[in-house]
Amino acid sequence: MLAAMPLPPTTAPPGDETTVRGRTDACPGALRLHPADDGALARVRVPAGLLTARQALVLSLAAEELGDGRLDLTSRGNLQLRGLDAGCAAGLAERLRTAGLLPSDRHDRVRNVVASPLSGLDGAGYADVSAWARELDALLCDDEPEGSGFAELAQLSGRFLFALDDGRGDVAALGADVTLIAAPDGEALLRLGSAGGHEPAAPGTRPDPGECAADARGAPGAPGVADSCGAADTPGPADARGTTAVPARRDGRAEPDGDTPDPARPLAHPGPPHGPGNGGPEASSRPGGGTVGAELRVRAEDAPRAAAVAAVAFLDAVRASGTRIWRVRELPARHAVTADGLARRLAEAGVRFAGLGPVSGVAGAQTSATDAAGVHSGSERPAVAGPTYGPPPATGRGVAGTRGPGSQEPPAIGLVAGPDGRCAVSIAAPLGRLSAAQWRLLAKVASQGGSGELRVTPWRGVVLPGFSPDGAEAALRELADAGLVTAPDSPWLGVGACTGRPGCAKSLADVRAEAGRAVAGGASGNGLPGRPRGRLPAYFSGCERRCGHPGGRWVDVLATGDGYQVTVRGATGAARGVDVTAEQVAGAVAAARGTT
Repeated sequence: MLAAMPLPPTTAPPGDETTVRGRTDACPGALRLHPADDGALARVRVPAGLLTARQALVLSLAAEELGDGRLDLTSRGNLQLRGLDAGCAAGLAERLRTAGLLPSDRHDRVRNVVASPLSGLDGAGYADVSAWARELDALLCDDEPEGSGFAELAQLSGRFLFALDDGRGDVAALGADVTLIAAPDGEALLRLGSAGGHEPAAPGTRPDPGECAADARGAPGAPGVADSCGAADTPGPADARGTTAVPARRDGRAEPDGDTPDPARPLAHPGPPHGPGNGGPEASSRPGGGTVGAELRVRAEDAPRAAAVAAVAFLDAVRASGTRIWRVRELPARHAVTADGLARRLAEAGVRFAGLGPVSGVAGAQTSATDAAGVHSGSERPAVAGPTYGPPPATGRGVAGTRGPGSQEPPAIGLVAGPDGRCAVSIAAPLGRLSAAQWRLLAKVASQGGSGELRVTPWRGVVLPGFSPDGAEAALRELADAGLVTAPDSPWLGVGACTGRPGCAKSLADVRAEAGRAVAGGASGNGLPGRPRGRLPAYFSGCERRCGHPGGRWVDVLATGDGYQVTVRGATGAARGVDVTAEQVAGAVAAARGTT
């Protein structure tokens, strides 16, 4: 049972600033293609990253027959096809509909859902959130007439993000607009807004977040690259930090963002909420002041519906503000959604919630979401001391090792053992990009030795569940031979890059090729070493916009036209950069990554 706690006041941004936008959300989708220098770009939403092997094969064929033969994995666990002919939109959409990848044309771009990739597989976490993901996706695709059900959710921007965390704290740290975190005793924490503040943008970088940044993603492991929102989304650095991305456009304007997590810093305590020392239920403060993260507890069985109600509350606040707002963090203070307001909305929708404290004006706020026989029929109860949550169960520990609760790290690369004797295979995509042939191989391996399911992760990796230990080892060998990252000491881990040339007109260099050369040099002992714990991620950018760069501290490798400037960046600013030639960049980056 969850005891009552004080309600966090609001999801208000610092001060009463109002975001001013002069255009509509340009996030690409499966129906709305985005023009880039290398052809049109389509983003296929994959809620929670869940795919069947058959769906994966459909995507590989579409990439090969309609695009450039490759698929990009985005920072929200979605997929992008590039190099498309502008006239192929109808044919692509029909393929996706037939495969069940486009269940509703109207809701194509709003199905942005990330989930803990190892949920239900490794014995960690309080719940398997896959069922939440499927139910939430069905609610997002509600086709009832406007004014009934959740049909208005089609008005959400392509950047609005839902996160479903099983209690280990991995995707809870990605700065989603609505977050559900599994808790003990069949309950869940519902959070509207980010419980962690956002880092100030590094000088010279673009702060606007979203999956969107199309362009940069990279090394396996890094969730932060933007998924280009309308843009050249590229795979980015593989690292455990969330990243921000702002895509680059042919016309020189910023790419719309949407598939990249906000430039949010990792939560101070993203693990299972909230015991003493775990951040508490109060909303965190942003660096500039102001609180974010209105939180309530709900029954686990009601969690997807509660998330949808929270999103509707956000849309109502947007309408009241009279502004073009895409993310919860952008709401002006006077129109922010308060915890009391969210509680009322849940009560009206018949969703039972746990009173984190007395909820003014809401009859029957419970001290626990599970102690109500009906919906809010009791009287308000006084706040009492909150419970101390222990770590979620973690009985499975793979060869590569599973992460502890609240680690904020991507799934371990390699074999991940589960409590039932079955194993999952976890791989990463070099620079977040796979060929159609590699994608087909993943589908084949998943079908022949696993459960037939693929899970695309926000760290530009793929998890294949359901293997025997011997089958998992054989699968890892086959995938390694095909060029996929299957070992936790791979030099690809922690290295990312934006789209660069030839896909982006703003880029001064082919930074993906440069990053590849640096990694190859590291493998031969002449450049970037592998990614031991504590080594900074490195991100190669073709211009000063740095689309899709990571959050936290990172090594900025910026093309200058004459070479590169290598700088260690972080929330407090940046050290002085070092100018190097293309031949010197690998050594300079290797040295900078070791900076503490």
